[in-house]
Amino acid sequence: METKGRLIAGSHNRNEFVLINADEIGKVTSVKELSGQICMICGDEIEVTADGEPFVACNECALPICRPCYEYERREGNQSCPQCKTRFKRIKGSPRVEGDEEEDEFDDLENEFEDSRHVSEAVFSARLHTGRGPNSYATEADAASLNPGIPLLTYGEEDAGISPDKHALIIPPFRGRRVHPVSFPDSSMSSLPPRPMDPKKDLAVYGYGSVAWKDRMEEWRKRQNEKLQMVKHEGNGDDELDDPDLPMMDEGRQPLSRKLPVPSSKISPYRMVILMRLVIVGLFFHYRILHPVNNAYGLWLTSIICEIWFAVSWIFDQFPKWVPIMRETYLDRLSLRYEKEGKPSQLAPIDVYVSTVDPMKEPPLITANTVLSILAVDYPVDKVACYVSDDGAAMLTFEALSETAEFARRWVPFCKKFNIEPRAPEWYFALKVDYLKDKVHPEFVGERRSMKREYEEFKVKINGLVATSQKVPEDGWTMQDGTPWPGNNVRDHPGMIQVFLGQNGVRDDDGNELPKLIYVSREKRPGFDHHKKAGAMNALMRVSAVISNAPYMLNVDCDHYINNSKALREAMCFMMDPTSGKKICYVQFPQRFDGIDRHDRYSNRNVVFFDINMKGLDGIQGPIYVGTGCVFRRQALYGYDAPKKKKVQAKTCNCFPTWCTSCCSGLRKKIKKTGKSKESKKTTKNKEGSTQIHALENIEGINDEKSSLVPVKFQKKFGQSSVFIASTLLEDGGVPPGTTSADLLREAIHVISCGYEDKTEWGKEVGWIYGSVTEDILTGFKMHCHGWRSVYCMPKRPAFKGSAPINLSDRLHQVLRWALGSVEILLSRHCPIWYGYGCGLKALERFSYINSVVYPLTSIPLLVYCTLPAICLLTGKFIVPEISNYASILFMALFISIAVTSILEMRWGGVGIDDWWRNEQFWVIGGVSSHLFALFQGLLKVLAGVNTNFTVTTKAGDDGQFSELYIFKWTSLLIPPMTLLVINIIGVIVGVSDAINNGYESWGPLFGRLFFALWVIVHLYPFLKGWMGKQDRLPTIIVVWSILLASILTLLWVRINPFVSRDGLVLEVCGLNCD
Repeated sequence: METKGRLIAGSHNRNEFVLINADEIGKVTSVKELSGQICMICGDEIEVTADGEPFVACNECALPICRPCYEYERREGNQSCPQCKTRFKRIKGSPRVEGDEEEDEFDDLENEFEDSRHVSEAVFSARLHTGRGPNSYATEADAASLNPGIPLLTYGEEDAGISPDKHALIIPPFRGRRVHPVSFPDSSMSSLPPRPMDPKKDLAVYGYGSVAWKDRMEEWRKRQNEKLQMVKHEGNGDDELDDPDLPMMDEGRQPLSRKLPVPSSKISPYRMVILMRLVIVGLFFHYRILHPVNNAYGLWLTSIICEIWFAVSWIFDQFPKWVPIMRETYLDRLSLRYEKEGKPSQLAPIDVYVSTVDPMKEPPLITANTVLSILAVDYPVDKVACYVSDDGAAMLTFEALSETAEFARRWVPFCKKFNIEPRAPEWYFALKVDYLKDKVHPEFVGERRSMKREYEEFKVKINGLVATSQKVPEDGWTMQDGTPWPGNNVRDHPGMIQVFLGQNGVRDDDGNELPKLIYVSREKRPGFDHHKKAGAMNALMRVSAVISNAPYMLNVDCDHYINNSKALREAMCFMMDPTSGKKICYVQFPQRFDGIDRHDRYSNRNVVFFDINMKGLDGIQGPIYVGTGCVFRRQALYGYDAPKKKKVQAKTCNCFPTWCTSCCSGLRKKIKKTGKSKESKKTTKNKEGSTQIHALENIEGINDEKSSLVPVKFQKKFGQSSVFIASTLLEDGGVPPGTTSADLLREAIHVISCGYEDKTEWGKEVGWIYGSVTEDILTGFKMHCHGWRSVYCMPKRPAFKGSAPINLSDRLHQVLRWALGSVEILLSRHCPIWYGYGCGLKALERFSYINSVVYPLTSIPLLVYCTLPAICLLTGKFIVPEISNYASILFMALFISIAVTSILEMRWGGVGIDDWWRNEQFWVIGGVSSHLFALFQGLLKVLAGVNTNFTVTTKAGDDGQFSELYIFKWTSLLIPPMTLLVINIIGVIVGVSDAINNGYESWGPLFGRLFFALWVIVHLYPFLKGWMGKQDRLPTIIVVWSILLASILTLLWVRINPFVSRDGLVLEVCGLNCD
């Protein structure tokens, strides 16, 4: 089969073949000619000027400095040479800076360096480039031919053909620092008489080129290379550039990001209040435990247990927010470092994963917009590959993606030509802004109108496909050539791969290349556990490693489009930072949503979590993975440990006793032996990897005989694919050399087969981890246990935006799924309470993970605590005895500390009070409904193996922008909050009626009970408003069940009240004189 440089792939055992482009790897292009000299500031090579001479910045000491560093020092620095402290003079072509007009000398290179540039070359070659190769020295004959009046430096060997007056002349150092290699014709510059240098004497005698100076320079350069690693991109794992020895670099060599700690004026009071709140909570429990309520002991004990659990939950939630930070990126520095003019872009390739399952629940138009925003991202097109996982094997998704690829040929050049934002057409054309603002291009108005018409036609095609797919033919779907669609049976179909974009010759309407767009549907067979989304992501991970193998990966949900076209560059500012990037496993972006009502009734934006909690985690070991909008390092997902930071050898001292010294020396020997053993293991691993890559490089095909070259331990970990295993050893990505398209064809289908993961570590230690429906938390937790850290990136323009369920029923079911996943993790071996000790997980980071899996347990205390007010009002009892002055102060201090803590959190987190209050309200609503059901469902699933599902059926709809807000869908999750609401309202009515009947004295004790009940009602107010807003849409069954349960519980309490005395009626004298 002739492939012509392209990969032929197809569905397994089906007559379906597709083309996959095999781009050239490592294409070499011409680069700018360099002089071979190294800049002493940044370490880059010094360029050659138009005259063929090396660039010279300082004519006094001739210190090698490249032009960017020279320009930066003049523009931003002290405008003087770092070595001799002489002020830089303006060179021809350089912008004029303040102070240039005050110079008495020439400011033009042609006049100023007419003679000195030859001296600079001689000094560079003789003084600074010792041992740099055969071309490092300028020969004496060449130097003599430059200018007969320039003295030469022969370094210890006096040439008989050169007269003594032509040897190098050394001027005594000026102020101990300045060195003049030659006398200048200007008498003012040569007031000191030159004296010849004796070649037999050491250069240090003349203050020039001493051995100590050379050693210091070599040590300085070594430190610089170890810390910066500009070329090799080998960071040392430090988070900060805090070493004072680092040089002043130009913008292209500065850090790509920095931490922005919360100002002490905001964080210090916050920490003080937390500590005060801890003390107040301790005093509160001391009072509560020592002052029981004898006439309501059951209520008192129940409330104490609930309050203790709330306090423990607060501690787990509060202390991970102790050191919140923010971050700032420098996109201009990223471009200066990795996108130098005239050279190919050195930005790392990125594979983007989009996952979808059911096109009926996840509309193809939404998926198409997400794909279009990825294809139009501001990143080199040859560095981006978009993989769409269709886990439902739907022909509708396949056809919609084909139409999307065709429309992308017109949409992508339009976005890049006019630099529009966002680059998802549905949301771009929906913007209610003046699109003529700041658009001065004369063609923009016409092209925008034309593009909008084309997009409307594109929508008609997609909606037509959706309408056609509503009625499935009896024989199933067939393709255009008459071949049956391989995915007609969703549970039994082969793997399919189709490349829509990225093939040779497929370009946009402007003739430019487009990013790769690849459709993937993994094989599914009965009897196999496919692990839902986590299994689909692992299949994408393997097939992308075979086809493109980018070192970084971005995963997004099908409804999360790229809202900021520079989002990938934002992530690369962390991943490709040479100082801290190597220890970062992923960069998490916050989730932002469109289509939510202004009041955000059900806290869909989740602002408190993304703007407060995640910032706090970023200051510890990094944020948790939330399932979408996350850029990964591929090596971290392969289950490798984070690179270890090199420890500085401890210094010894003779001030310790002899026995201590001997113990320390013995300990050092043990450490040394252990280090050697680890190094030997690492060497063995590298040898095995090099053997495998060597086999792939020298053999065109990979057959069964070559698979024996692959170490067995790699097969047990990654599976039986030799090509995939070879790709895992390439840390910087890229397809293993020597592989052919036929090999990649077989391997691409092989790695997405349903039995590939059997007896491997996929889902256990490699890739997305199985065992929970919330695979995101588990996957991030495993990477943090391996010693990696993550980063939270919050650009000013949100990087991603998605869709959120805004009606109550869908929102509760979303929270139910999250809580169920947490319960599954809690009951698994990966529970952070007992898993991962002795690894790289930090204590406060463990606190956050524990809080993320135990929060569903809070549903039981919360449900009980919300029931207590109604019980207190119906019985006339209370959970607190008569309050003394001390107790009053204690309760007031507790409430004030809670309020102040929240206010200070909102202050440093930038969260509004509306968002904070909606979060508090939905914490109660979700806690007494979704979390409660998830807890019981998880226990039944893990302990008894019983799967219970809560189905949702739509009842009614409405027109308008937020019509879905009023849609009610029957679900049993609505019953608990409705019952609590009814019970507490009845309790308030009964309590007030009783106070009216009993007179003035009964109002005092009533206030505490009323406050308690109103606290519950106010927190359930969004729920009340939800079903009161559209009374005609309220399902009758909800009202019936809620009233029935409330009535039963109320009557039951009246019938069997444990707080009523069983000894009969107690008769007392009323105190009135009846006579």
